[in-house]
Amino acid sequence: MNGLRRNDAEVLDTAGTSNSPLVAIVILNWNGRAYLQQFLPFVLASTYANKRIVVADNASTDDSLSVLAAEFPQVEIIVNPGNEGFARGYNLALRQVTADYYVLLNSDVEVSPGWIEPVINMMQENINIGACQPKLLSYHNREEFEYAGAAGGWIDNFGYPFARGRVFDSIEKDIGQYNAPAQCFWASGAAFFVRANLYHEVGGLDEYFFAHQEEIDLCWRLQLAGHAIYAVPASVVYHVGGGTLNKESAYKSFLNFRNNLVMCAKNYPSSTAIWKIPVRLMLDAVAAWKGLAEGKPGFFVAVCKAHVYFVKWLLLEKNKSVFPASRRGDLGGVYKGSIVWHYFIKKQKAFSEIIKGK
Repeated sequence: MNGLRRNDAEVLDTAGTSNSPLVAIVILNWNGRAYLQQFLPFVLASTYANKRIVVADNASTDDSLSVLAAEFPQVEIIVNPGNEGFARGYNLALRQVTADYYVLLNSDVEVSPGWIEPVINMMQENINIGACQPKLLSYHNREEFEYAGAAGGWIDNFGYPFARGRVFDSIEKDIGQYNAPAQCFWASGAAFFVRANLYHEVGGLDEYFFAHQEEIDLCWRLQLAGHAIYAVPASVVYHVGGGTLNKESAYKSFLNFRNNLVMCAKNYPSSTAIWKIPVRLMLDAVAAWKGLAEGKPGFFVAVCKAHVYFVKWLLLEKNKSVFPASRRGDLGGVYKGSIVWHYFIKKQKAFSEIIKGK
């Protein structure tokens, strides 16, 4: 069974019925009943008036749907036909949701009442902005940034993602050092604001990714199409993180390494990809052998498997992936050096140490 539940068809075309744009907060759920019960009340308490709240369920086998019906009757429900992963799950759902802006919100995020207004205000004032994120702080350590985006995502010269407030596994405390709104390279998929029309125009999330780094790929394509990405720290949310796959998961490592290589091969110009991809494969191999030496055979196997699947993608899947229509846009949030060099060789662990003045 799929599609909207509870006769919500009349809600689908309400964009433009108020002076403020319609914002659809869409939460993808898979067996996350506990998170829905814990965090949906905060979303419902959001002070932004012209909003709709949708849970897109990826064929949960727990009692998520019955809990939603009993405890949150004001929330719309979309039921996907299976566990479609993050990328396809959202693509299927958002085809059924009409709004001016989408907010792709993880189910394990606690929001504050006024978290929507600062982001929408900025996007309304600057039509060149395609996507934004709030400041992400850790739910469990609220003085620290959260891994999945912190205060805005960047990327280095070889395609490794990092963020204002998080470089690899080093997390900074939030002391206001990144409180200014800033252009970045990618916005976190944990709380991802995007203009609805642009989401569809650039092809949505690449479904080959399944999960992990698909939002970075989408932001790359948005920028190539001429739209900027911003972090808006006046909006603050608290992210649990690791709700589906924990950081030590070999499958998560596999997805991250595979998807990052696919993303780089897709979006780099051919003249750049032809030399950067071999360098990336070499750097990944060094990381794999380092992991093995540290007693992490699962990580080693995950990286090797990622490389095999990347080659298979090049041979079999490349032409099926979502590609940008043009390359007219400039890229923000790109560090021209190597964060691998700074982090592992120079031992610089903070974003502000590596990117001076940002």
